[in-house]
Amino acid sequence: MATLKDIAKLAHVSTATVSRVLNEDETLSVAEETRLKIWAIAEELQYKKTPKKVLNRHIQLIQWYSQEEELDDIYYQAIRLAAEKTAEANHLTVTTSFQTIPNSLEENVAGICAIGKFSAHEVDQLQAFHRPLVFIDSDHMQHGSDSVVIDFQYAIGLLLSEITSLGHQKIGFLGGKEYTQDGREKLIDPRESFFRQMLSEKGHYQPDYFYKGTFSTESGKEMMTQAIKDLGQELPTLFFCANDAIAIGAMRSLQDAAIDVPKRVSIIGFNDSNVARYVYPTLSTIRVDTEALGKNGISLLLERINQDQTMTRKVSIATEFIARQSTQTFYHED
Repeated sequence: MATLKDIAKLAHVSTATVSRVLNEDETLSVAEETRLKIWAIAEELQYKKTPKKVLNRHIQLIQWYSQEEELDDIYYQAIRLAAEKTAEANHLTVTTSFQTIPNSLEENVAGICAIGKFSAHEVDQLQAFHRPLVFIDSDHMQHGSDSVVIDFQYAIGLLLSEITSLGHQKIGFLGGKEYTQDGREKLIDPRESFFRQMLSEKGHYQPDYFYKGTFSTESGKEMMTQAIKDLGQELPTLFFCANDAIAIGAMRSLQDAAIDVPKRVSIIGFNDSNVARYVYPTLSTIRVDTEALGKNGISLLLERINQDQTMTRKVSIATEFIARQSTQTFYHED
């Protein structure tokens, strides 16, 4: 049986060129004479193309949150829905697991898309299935897996540029403690670490202005209440909150204490969840394109399934600052 190599040898071209000509690749730049010669040799040798392997159109989606937790933090719900929508548009069927990694996978599962934060132990578990694997919202390139992540350094640089333009110098932070899905590893929040670093570089970092709780509205309210008690008249003129839920809780606390937002304290959130534009005052925030996270995750997975990709890749998604009513320019007293 004739092979591409046989045709390439007689046509004095590469096997890649033969393959692209016989597959009618219109992007290939090759002389028409060469193209006709390849077809003639293929016909003479009675070459027959090997049928392409039919792609198994089923994938496993693993969401690190439970369905109940998704309702409290719709950021991860939005990523999951975008991933499922993209999979459906590509004629894939999806099985979604919440909060747990399955002990086994069905034989027809062609790949795995894992959303959220996973420990090294869990990465090993997922890789042990020996299927194409992509992580969304966590970086596991060092473990040899494709990843789609937010460019947090860019996001915080964007944020600090905006804060500087508003004239604020007394700047606080409200964040949360977070662990991997199995609770084995405490996570370092890049929003907090980059924020500390960049504030220090500008000479505005004050450790006493940083508070940590959980990523919930109630925790945001509790942290701001504590900050008001601790700092009194020294309360920062602006707080950056690690997500919108914390920011909304912080605004409630300030309102309960009759502290004007944004005249006395400006508030900035992170994620641009749907509720951010409906609270009062409307919330300034860093917009994360959750649809792009989900879409790119599925696209990477499909490329690895279809094209047998061997090079590990990471896609970083940029962010956008959304200015609303919860921030305003701070005028310093002379």
